[in-house]
Amino acid sequence: MREVVLEREPVELYKILKFEGLAEHGGAAKSIVAEGLVRVNGEVETRKRRKIVSGDTIECAGETLRMLGVGSTQNE
Repeated sequence: MREVVLEREPVELYKILKFEGLAEHGGAAKSIVAEGLVRVNGEVETRKRRKIVSGDTIECAGETLRMLGVGSTQNE
């Protein structure tokens, strides 16, 4: 599981996929979400602009990302 620190919250789902390298660009990220290939907190998510906050987990392309807020540590 990879941890991602959010500098600000909330962040739209497709932007996280793009910035974390799970999609080549924003359009590809939106397509991945629309096709139902992304899970947020264990459930399929098709809203590309879903607001992601610290504590959320995203699963896509065989990777799991855990969102952390600024100042969070992995032991919290």
